[in-house]
Amino acid sequence: MKIYTKTGDDGTTALFGGTRVKKSNLRIDSYGTIDELNAYIGLIKDQEISAALQEALLKVQNDLFTLGAMLATPAEKETLKNGKERLNIPKIDGTSILFLENEIDKLEQDLPQMTHFILPGGHQSVSFCHLARCVCRRAERLCVELNDQEPIDNDILKYINRLSDYLFVLARKLSKDLLVAEIEWIPTKKN
Repeated sequence: MKIYTKTGDDGTTALFGGTRVKKSNLRIDSYGTIDELNAYIGLIKDQEISAALQEALLKVQNDLFTLGAMLATPAEKETLKNGKERLNIPKIDGTSILFLENEIDKLEQDLPQMTHFILPGGHQSVSFCHLARCVCRRAERLCVELNDQEPIDNDILKYINRLSDYLFVLARKLSKDLLVAEIEWIPTKKN
C-alpha cells in the first residue's frame, strides 16, 4: 500500500463508502480532531506512568480509531448493498463509555475532593493531559455541530464527553502521583 495516492491533491478526500468531500468538510474536521487527540493520548501514554494507566490509554487510543472510522462513515453508507455493515468492527457503545466511567471512578478513589477549579500545569505530564482534554472538548464541539447537520451515533458524543472528564481526572491523578501541588484558581476581587 502506497502512502501517497495523489487523489487528495485537489483538496478532497474520500469517506468510507466512496463519497468525496472537501478536506475542510465538518466530518473531516471532526475525525481529524479525533486523530489529533489520539496523538496527544500517545504522548501521555509515553510518559513515565504506571503500566495500568498505559494500558487504559492504549484502549482509549484503539477506541478513538474506531470512533474516527464511525465518523468517516456517513449514515447512508453504513450498510452495504448486501445488508452487511460497512465497518466490520465493534462500535463505540455503552460498554466503551462504561469503561471510561470505571476508570474515572478508580482514579478518583485516591484523590482529595475538589473545592476549586484547577489551573493546568505543574508538571509536563499533567500539562499533556490538559492539552488532550482541550483537544477532546474541541472534538466534542465539532461532533455536536456535525450531529446538528447530519445525525451521528449518540454514543460518539457520550464517549467524547466522558473522555474529557477522564483526562481531567487523569491530570489530577498524575499530579498526586508526581507529588505536584494542584494550582487552584482563586479569582481576585475587583477593587
